[in-house]
Amino acid sequence: MATYHAKSANGLSFEVRNGSEAFGQLTYSSWFKFNAVATVAGATYSIEPKGFWETSIEVRGGEKVLLSFSMGWKGQIVLQTFFNGAETGYVISHHGVFRESFVLAERGGTELLVMKPQLKWTQMNYEYELVSSDAFESFPDNGILLLTALHCANYYMSLTMAIMGT
Repeated sequence: MATYHAKSANGLSFEVRNGSEAFGQLTYSSWFKFNAVATVAGATYSIEPKGFWETSIEVRGGEKVLLSFSMGWKGQIVLQTFFNGAETGYVISHHGVFRESFVLAERGGTELLVMKPQLKWTQMNYEYELVSSDAFESFPDNGILLLTALHCANYYMSLTMAIMGT
């Protein structure tokens, strides 16, 4: 089990730390877009919307698609990984309103990562506390999966704010 913290100074970039140690970074290209670059363990990944309506998002390492996700019918984000030729499915679900959290779980329901957003009113930015399970920590590609889960939480909040604003 590990605890990570994701902080944003400007709303476009999140630095993720594990204690005092830098873990990775998630940087958006501009406000109100879902394009981003994730950096973890010296590797860089691109995160880009796909399709006519840009309803699905792919995470690429070079030209290779490593993950993809889209919003499901029940408000969950359905995530597929393609690590080492094996396809695995996960679900990110939103819980609560005032003490909200996002949970990354295997399709069978085993919780792997809990993300708790906190709005910093003075800066109008979110910070996250991310608590992982031992099973999550044993995944060889947990770094990019963690940054993608963080992106999914931001994606969910952006979509719900857009819906509520209309």
